Amino acid sequence: MQVVNVDNMKLDLTRCLEQIAQGDEVVIICDGNPVAKLVPIQRATTERVPGYWKGRVRIAADFDELPPGLAAAFRGEIP
Repeated sequence: MQVVNVDNMKLDLTRCLEQIAQGDEVVIICDGNPVAKLVPIQRATTERVPGYWKGRVRIAADFDELPPGLAAAFRGEIP
């Protein structure tokens, strides 16, 4: 992990980003206090498979039904 002053970060952003892309972490300090931590993005290790949840999720038949008073409130009507 590298610690960089905010002023140095402004001057050498490209070098810091290259280090982060290689897996390093960079802590940015301002007035001697840590204010941010830059870390590399964690890429997905597995590819998504369409239909993975097929047959595992059940949606109730009344999923989108609302009680009459609530439906009227959404329409701006006073019940």
